[in-house]
Amino acid sequence: MSEHPRAPMPRESWPATVPAIAQVLDAGLDLGPATVLVGANGAGKSTLVEGIAEAFGLNAEGGTRNVRHETRRTTSPLAGHLLLTRSAGAPRGGVFLRAETMYGLFTHLEQNLIGDVLHERSHGEAFLDYLQERAGVRGLWVLDEPESALSFDGCMALLVLLADVLEGGSQVILSTHSPLLAALPGAQMLEVGPWGLRDTAWEDVEAVQHWRRFLDSPERYLRHLR
Repeated sequence: MSEHPRAPMPRESWPATVPAIAQVLDAGLDLGPATVLVGANGAGKSTLVEGIAEAFGLNAEGGTRNVRHETRRTTSPLAGHLLLTRSAGAPRGGVFLRAETMYGLFTHLEQNLIGDVLHERSHGEAFLDYLQERAGVRGLWVLDEPESALSFDGCMALLVLLADVLEGGSQVILSTHSPLLAALPGAQMLEVGPWGLRDTAWEDVEAVQHWRRFLDSPERYLRHLR
C-alpha cells in the first residue's frame, strides 16, 4: 500500500496531518496475511482501515463489493489517495465491518431483502451472524472495532472465524481496543500513536498492561473516581 502517484494528498490537510497516515503516504506499508492495529482513540486506526477498505472497493459504511449504501458521509478522503497492490491471482472479494455504521447497513440489507433480518437478533449476535454468513467470501476482510458489540465469548467466536478466513486464503486487517482480539494468532501487530506506526508485541500493548493491572487490583483505578 502506498500513496497513489496520480492523486497525492496535501500534507497540510487532514488526515495527512495524522502521524500514522503521513507515514503510510510517505513510506507505504506492507501488510501480511493478518494485521492488527492498536492504539488510543484519535490515533488514526479507524481512519486508516476505513481508507483501505474503501480504496479496495468496499462500501464505506460496511458491507461487501456488492453493497452500495450510504446514510451520511463520515469517512475521510484518504481512500482516493491510496494505491493498493496485491499479488497476482489474489481473491478480489471482501468484507468490511465498521462497528459505528452497522445499524444502518443492517437496515439497508433488510429493506432490500439481502440475507436474514439481523435487527431481530441481539447486537452481538447480529455482528457475528453477519460475518459468519459471509465466511465464504475470499479476499480482504477489514474490521473496525468489532468488539463494540461482543462479549468475551463473542470475541472468542470471532477469533475462530477469522482463523478460518485466514486459512481459506483471505487477508485480515483488524483495528481494535480489545486485548482479546489483539491476540489474533499469527498477526502482525502495529501500535498507532504520535510516532506513527510501529511494530509491537501483544504483551507490550498499553491496553493489555492496563487490563492486567486492573483485573489484579481494580481499586488502584477506581479510587481515582472519588
